[in-house]
Amino acid sequence: MLTPVPFYFLRHGETDWNHRRIIQGQTDTPLNETGLQQTEAVTAAVAKLPLETICSSSLQRAQRTAEITTRSFAKPIVTLPDMMECGLGDIQGQPSNGEWREPWMNGGPMPGGETYTAYCARVIRGFNQALAYPGPVLVVGHGGNFWSLERYGLIPETRVPNCALFYLEPPRTGKLWSVKLLAAPAGEALAIGEAPAP
Repeated sequence: MLTPVPFYFLRHGETDWNHRRIIQGQTDTPLNETGLQQTEAVTAAVAKLPLETICSSSLQRAQRTAEITTRSFAKPIVTLPDMMECGLGDIQGQPSNGEWREPWMNGGPMPGGETYTAYCARVIRGFNQALAYPGPVLVVGHGGNFWSLERYGLIPETRVPNCALFYLEPPRTGKLWSVKLLAAPAGEALAIGEAPAP
């Protein structure tokens, strides 16, 4: 299960596919102009953290977010492939709030991709790889990474918009970790699967 030490988590900035509400999965999409602005907006908050290790998913949207927001630390970024977003096979490129999501999360297959169970187990492994480094640790990753924490009942359902910065702390009693939002860019920022306002 998840190593019980506190850590920070930052979701990557916006991409064109986020803006269009298209599911990316492991499609290696870059940050768009809004995403670059979001990373700059949250950089001051990240710079105040007492970081010892910076870890990132290997996808470029997370890598670039990590590079921009942690440049004041002059520390190497540890790349963790296990923190990559879920491999969604044939679904990648389809609407993010499509009918595929609920059946997949309930154990259904994903043609050409990962099952929900396999994805969540992989990400927990990735978090534990990150937390084996000297702390405090910042993990820069994906909104879907939180699904693994929710899948195992470690955190309450959490809304994770682009470039949101969180502090996660292990439980003192019970099972649920505390999840505190430290910073988020101003303006509209939808989480995975949300539809834009009519």
